[in-house]
Amino acid sequence: MNKIHRPAPGLQAAPAPSGCTSFRLRRLQRCVSQRYDAELARCGLKTTQYSLLSHVLRLAPVRPADLAQAMSLDASTLTRNLKPLVSAGWLAVGPGADDRSRLITITRAGRAKRSEAQRHWRAAQTALDDALGTAQVAALHDLIDHALERLAGDPAADDDE
Repeated sequence: MNKIHRPAPGLQAAPAPSGCTSFRLRRLQRCVSQRYDAELARCGLKTTQYSLLSHVLRLAPVRPADLAQAMSLDASTLTRNLKPLVSAGWLAVGPGADDRSRLITITRAGRAKRSEAQRHWRAAQTALDDALGTAQVAALHDLIDHALERLAGDPAADDDE
């Protein structure tokens, strides 16, 4: 049974949430990711790889630590995710300002792959908009951005990865 929270003056009462928010979010994330992954697989990428190419395109040349921070990844996850993109020739890791630092850049082939993948990303985005309705997607974005501001202090910065 849902408890009713007392609203602030002028606001309508809403039922208290029931169930696990974390589980619901993970379930939604898996469902959405499957749709994007299926579309991006058509050009040989995973969603995480497309996101990494997009971030490097926008930030390059970028230090690994700065890229990891921008993507909310730890260093080992970033390193693991970079390897196949470097091996494919889409990203390059070169010397930085001193002997200990490195900079990540996107190659010409990486730009081409990202451009190809962006068409598939847009197709996945359009399909999701069609399935949920653009008004619902916009409301979901607002809710997510608000939650990120409240919980992390930094809403998602990149809408078009």
